[in-house]
Amino acid sequence: MIAAVVFDLDGVILESEQVWDDVREGLAREQGVPWSAQAQADMMGMSSPEWSRYLHEVVGLAGSPEELNNEVVRRMLDRYANRLPLIDGAADAVRRLAARWPLGLASSSNRELIERALDVAGIAPLFQVTVSSEEVARGKPAPDVYLEAATRLGVDSAACTAVEDSTNGIRSASAAGMRVVAIPNATFGPADDALGLADVVLDSIRELTPAAVESG
Repeated sequence: MIAAVVFDLDGVILESEQVWDDVREGLAREQGVPWSAQAQADMMGMSSPEWSRYLHEVVGLAGSPEELNNEVVRRMLDRYANRLPLIDGAADAVRRLAARWPLGLASSSNRELIERALDVAGIAPLFQVTVSSEEVARGKPAPDVYLEAATRLGVDSAACTAVEDSTNGIRSASAAGMRVVAIPNATFGPADDALGLADVVLDSIRELTPAAVESG
């Protein structure tokens, strides 16, 4: 029996993966540092301490990891203030599931971005708990952020269903022992072996209903 549902944020509720990529690439271009598509793929699911170190040590951006983190988050908040990239139908899907189960959120986004996004989308009160991977030891694909969400919800992780879109996110939720509903990201789609870990695969968040969560 499903006791709770835990959402990812980026790629599930927000069409924000491209925004993250644009912001980081823009910072690299300003410094005259080469950027590769592999960098975005590598950083998907990383916690903020992890991706800020990656920007400094692997991409080669000037500034400390802390400085890079602060600057990227500032630019992301500015982008959200101009237009929140809310996926069509995502807020309604959250409301449908919140009417049936307690909801959590397990995100790789920074705490400030999580709170801004959910508040602007008008769905913050629907989540009993939210966890940023900056608040746990390891980012996705490690299970830490999902395990912490289950702990804060007061339920066993095996009784939770996660809603994910990416390779590292699906692996993270699966490693936490959760059932996984996958809604593959159209731009940064999950690898076939990761998608194979999902219990349910949907084409769109508009298909995310209680019946779909319980299927598979």
